[in-house]
Amino acid sequence: MTAAPLGWLGIVRLGLVQAAIGAVVVLTTSTLNRVMIVEYGLPAALPGALVALHYGIQFLRPRFGHGSDVGRARTPWIIGGMAVLAAGGIAAAGATALMGTHPAAGTVLAIQAFIMIGIGVGAAGTSLLVLLASRVAPARTPGAATLVWMMMFAGFGITATLAGKLLDPYSGARLIAVASLVAVVALLVATLAVWGMERGAVAPPATAKVPFRDALAEVWNEPSSRRFTLFVFVAMLAYSAQELILEPFAGALFAMTPGQTTQLAGMQHGGSLLGMIVVAVAGARAARRGGSLGGWTIGGCVIAAFMLLTLAVRGVSGTLGAALPIGVSYAVLGLGNGIFAASAIGRMMLMVDAGHPGRRGTRMGLWGAAQAIGFCIGDLLGTGAVDVARAAWGAAAPAYATVFAADAAIFLAAALIARRIGASAPATPNRATRRDTQAVAQLAVGDD
Repeated sequence: MTAAPLGWLGIVRLGLVQAAIGAVVVLTTSTLNRVMIVEYGLPAALPGALVALHYGIQFLRPRFGHGSDVGRARTPWIIGGMAVLAAGGIAAAGATALMGTHPAAGTVLAIQAFIMIGIGVGAAGTSLLVLLASRVAPARTPGAATLVWMMMFAGFGITATLAGKLLDPYSGARLIAVASLVAVVALLVATLAVWGMERGAVAPPATAKVPFRDALAEVWNEPSSRRFTLFVFVAMLAYSAQELILEPFAGALFAMTPGQTTQLAGMQHGGSLLGMIVVAVAGARAARRGGSLGGWTIGGCVIAAFMLLTLAVRGVSGTLGAALPIGVSYAVLGLGNGIFAASAIGRMMLMVDAGHPGRRGTRMGLWGAAQAIGFCIGDLLGTGAVDVARAAWGAAAPAYATVFAADAAIFLAAALIARRIGASAPATPNRATRRDTQAVAQLAVGDD
């Protein structure tokens, strides 16, 4: 018997898993980062390298997805991944506390902890998205993608706020206690949320136990999967390259205080939230009419590229100041980011079925790996490029303008790639359920 598609309550349950993942990750990427630099006076490059390591290790996502394909169940991989992530989060806090007295030993332990964090995020996150894609009706996909993404950010915000209050006054022991509390609660929430979600659902199609390398090669040889992998990498590269330089840009060129640049960041994130909501509402209407999310993905990339160009021009000449205040520029840039991010996730959920039905996990894992590697390289490339350009130009304004212009070009390249996705999707794919057929039919209409 085929389980009915998930209602909104079921989608929220799976969103809780994403929020739990975000709750553990935010401590490692923000709180521990600050403690290493401020409390212990360690080089900023150390937490940066550890965060890059956790992204880089997620190149294993296709392997995790393949494992869930062969096992024909996603729940064990989600719960198992959350357990590894929780253990890694606790170990990372312990390693950070140890750095206060034994920096070398703490660093060695932190490397192992961040490897565990990358493995946990990759294993749990990949199977979660596949499960969500397989249980959500096509018309609800845009809204589901937005909701789950927003719940991840809710996990970020709630955890950062509560943990910040619990950490004062700071001590290494308190850091470990808070991180342990967050990790245990996140694991329990995720386990309860996903428990029984696959009961009564059609299991993933039986898959011959082909070697992982052969399964990955098969997915890579699907033109639509390969193009989408390239799109995800390029788009995430552009997205992450801008993130770490937007606030320094406003501070360096316009003498804004930290509080003022934080407000700009808030306007940017508010714009992103609005973009996601727009995709959820308009995308659902398009899905009911047989349309797709392709146009929204392209449009979001183009909006982001245009706003980066306006920031580049403003930085050099200031001519856009009167007509387009900098706060509006940041908000509209966030709008473009939110539109392309939410529509790309929704498109990913639809496209996971566009090929061999027994390779869903491998396919999703390939895209997740492209996203993680794009983030990793973008974080390093954005800040590094500003330093190189500043040395070349001898001034901050042309340096930021050069990097923003290059980032805009990368966004436009992503839009061109997105335009070609779906052109070579299989015309008559084998499907296990009526929902799968509907999803692929949706994907084929208006995608180019």
